[in-house]
Amino acid sequence: MAIGFIITIFLIGFIGSFISGMVGIGGSIIKYPMLLYIPPLLGYAAFSAHEVSGISAIQVLFATIGGVWAYRKGGYLNKTLIIYMGTSILIGSFIGGYGSKLMSEGGINIVYAVLATIAAMMMFVPKKGIDNIPLDQVTFNKWLAAALAFIVGVSAGIVGAAGAFILVPIMLVVLKIPTRMTIATSLAITFISSIGATVGKITTGQFDFWTAFIMVVASLIASPIGANVGKKVNTKVLQFILAALIVATAIKIWLDIL
Repeated sequence: MAIGFIITIFLIGFIGSFISGMVGIGGSIIKYPMLLYIPPLLGYAAFSAHEVSGISAIQVLFATIGGVWAYRKGGYLNKTLIIYMGTSILIGSFIGGYGSKLMSEGGINIVYAVLATIAAMMMFVPKKGIDNIPLDQVTFNKWLAAALAFIVGVSAGIVGAAGAFILVPIMLVVLKIPTRMTIATSLAITFISSIGATVGKITTGQFDFWTAFIMVVASLIASPIGANVGKKVNTKVLQFILAALIVATAIKIWLDIL
């Protein structure tokens, strides 16, 4: 394995995990296209969509651990939301991750593009007043949260994502959860989701071990740093960064498909 290739993979993992810790996503929405396009652009062998989704799933598992650890204090983690959405998304992501072996690479990319497009549209729905709610007074529809999490889990498991890039807009727009609680709680739910997706990908052999290992090391370093930065950044800025990432990814994937 060439040094240049190792550095490239490490930087992809580091950048994606830093942003994931900061805005409360697993980072696969950033790392999926980067892994797919950057290595061949630099003259290295290209990964297949199945390999990229497998590597992403494993990496997200470790990136979210670091993010949750950084947010463990301050009342940002909503335990009830984690239990309801976490259980549903774990079941859904395992089904999606295992079943993805039966899909073509084009099918996986289309699922990814559709998810990113839906998430992008939701990020531009007005979210007035949600950050004025005290963290200890947040309420939500538990069964709606569980049902939406299951649907996200199945879809996200297919592409090796943990689904946070669509969970975050759902929590902000549909469930009306404050931004910082959304970021912290979505990381915990994403961690649970990534367990199902990772097991599904590993049992079907859809990953490259050494690439995944390099990404994991980068994640454990970068994700806590990103989370600590995210605590200090204005919530509107965090929402804008996430929206921009989701829109850019959706456009890129659709351009390649079409």
